[in-house]
Amino acid sequence: MDIRRLKLLSANIQAGSSTRGYSDYVARSWSHVLPTNKRGALDQIAKIAGEHDIVGLQESDPGSLRSSFTNQTHYLAERGGFDYWSHQPNRSVGGVASSANGLLAKLEPVEVSDHPLPGRVRGRGVLLARFGDGDDGLVVAGAHLSRGAASRRSQLAFISELLQDRKHAVLMGDFNCTPETAEMELLYKRTHLQPPDCVVATFPSWKPARAIDHILVTPGLGNCADHRALPAALSDHLALSISLDVPESALLT
Repeated sequence: MDIRRLKLLSANIQAGSSTRGYSDYVARSWSHVLPTNKRGALDQIAKIAGEHDIVGLQESDPGSLRSSFTNQTHYLAERGGFDYWSHQPNRSVGGVASSANGLLAKLEPVEVSDHPLPGRVRGRGVLLARFGDGDDGLVVAGAHLSRGAASRRSQLAFISELLQDRKHAVLMGDFNCTPETAEMELLYKRTHLQPPDCVVATFPSWKPARAIDHILVTPGLGNCADHRALPAALSDHLALSISLDVPESALLT
């Protein structure tokens, strides 16, 4: 069986804003809503992203005042050398600040779809890309889950329905919980996705103590290699990078 090695990255980029300690959430809160120069941070993220084949983004601003009306997913695609990109705007605060899930890919997806997620507060979603035909095709989903356990449970139940029959699947993003929490068991029981082989702390970026960003894969994708955390400029999350061995048959169209 022919195998293709793919590198994947999941990154909560905090819209290019800087957080270097808990005090910055208050002292630098203005940077999350005002159009400060975020191009330098985005260029750093684009350099890291460009070393990968598929990238899932969270908190990528789709074009509001704080990003100087720049679609950050599109900007990263151009700067990182990605031919294909898509985004899913989820939340807007009066046009001042917006947030989206994003997908960057060097392989052409067969189909990209986005789905709003249930929860007590609207504004969460999952972005799903299919890279091969048929039931054995590779499916990559990116999501940003809620902070509340009850909302996460309903969101993971929804995602489980999307991925339950997929032999070659990846789910990545900011889960806002560790992989052993009770609601994550829903995912492991109802899909072929497995708990991560190794747990990497990603939050907070300046002193990583919690593993809340994950890239989960099905057994048919082989063993994960090079599972490591990388700085996403000065975001409050570290990015997560892995290499996968994907059957060529899962990428055929």
